[in-house]
Formats: sequence, structure tokens, C-alpha cells
Amino acid sequence: MTALITGASSGIGRDIARILANLGMRLIITGRNTERLEELRMELGRRRVKIITADISYREECIRLYEEASKYNVDILINNAGFGLYGKFCGTDLERELEMIDVNITAVHILTKLFLQDFVKRDKGYILNVASSAGFMPGPFMSAYYSTKNYIVRLTEAIHEELRLDGSHVYIGVFCPGPVDTNFNKTAGVRFALKGISSTYAAECAVNGMLARKPLIIPTASMKAGVVASRLVPDTLLSMVTAHIQQKKQG
Repeated sequence: MTALITGASSGIGRDIARILANLGMRLIITGRNTERLEELRMELGRRRVKIITADISYREECIRLYEEASKYNVDILINNAGFGLYGKFCGTDLERELEMIDVNITAVHILTKLFLQDFVKRDKGYILNVASSAGFMPGPFMSAYYSTKNYIVRLTEAIHEELRLDGSHVYIGVFCPGPVDTNFNKTAGVRFALKGISSTYAAECAVNGMLARKPLIIPTASMKAGVVASRLVPDTLLSMVTAHIQQKKQG
């Protein structure tokens, strides 16, 4: 099998690549940092890893990535690339927010649609979209980021139901971790208020859940309980609680 992983140069994406390589899969890894991708390729074995450097904050780059990767008969798409931004909505940089929307939403939307169309024709394939526990709640002080993850959760859930109704054998699921110890907090300009899980553990949960065809993958019992609780609490109260947690982060 061949897997395409976006955002593979670090963090969860890099660890997912390592796990899939150990399972004997061929990999296509993509990101903006060619040097880091090459280091990962050398680590995993050059013959089984293909690099496609792409900046998927641009729509044309998403299309190019799809066209180049399709030549290798992709069986698994893992939409992992994404980043966050901390601060009050009225004070955060507009251009940076729009770039985040392009990476976190537009790129995922484009790649999911294009590869899903191919997978449906073949009636097989896996798509795993990496979202966040943030996708189940409003997020004062990281409002745009939380909103992007809400989009990914709901989009994936809707597509999963469409495939189920069609009796399709194509899998789509969403991975929703809480805090993970990666470069995410550095990029977002925060430190986590809650203890994060390791990137390796997060990647293992993601891969195991995908191969078990779980539509919603949430690591740790405490995070699952938190997601359940978020669905029971009124949105106004949930916003207040989330704001309190977010204010503990240092931007």
C-alpha cells in the first residue's frame, strides 16, 4: 500500500510516517521543508519513500500535489498539515489567519475531495483527517484555529455518513487529540495549559484507529470524557470554560 502524508516533516506526521514504514508501506511525504523531508527519507529508506515538496497554503499546489501523487496509486491519504494562532480575534494578523484557513481547511477540502473521488471509483482506500479536540467547542483566544478544526470534524463526519449510506468500502475518519508535544505550540505562540501526550503516542493512536476503521479517534480516556462533556454543556458556559483555559497560555 502507498500512503500520502501531509505535514510529514515534523511532529505527528513524521511519527505516522515512521509507523507506516514499519508496517511495510510505501510513502509519499510532503511539506515545505525539503531538508527535513530528506532527513526522514534517509531514515526510513530511500527506495520506499517519495518526497513531493509543496506549500499547500496555495490551491494550485494542492492540485499539483494530487496530480503528482496520483501517479503512485495512493491507497491512504493522511491530511495532517496544520497550525494554530493565539490571541484575541481583533488583534491577530489577518494574513496569518487566512494562511491558516488555507492550510487547515482549504487544502484538506481539496485533497479529500480529489482522492475520495478516486477511492470511490475503486471502492477502496483510507482517508484520515487530523483535527483536534478543539473541533468540538468554541475557542476564545484561538477562535480561528478552533473554527478550522470544527470544519474538519463536521466535514469528515458528513462524508462518513454519505459513504455508509452508499455501502462504500472507502474509509474516512477524523483524529482528534488534545494537546500534543510538537512544534505546534511554538508556531501558535503558546504553551499548553494542560499536559500534552507525546507525538509518538498520538501517531500510534491515529494509525491504529484508522486501520480499525474508527470514524472518530480520540486518544486517552480523559480526552474522550472531555469531548463527551463538551457536548452536554451549553455553548455559552463552554466558551467561558475554554476562555479560562486559553488565558493560561502565554502568547
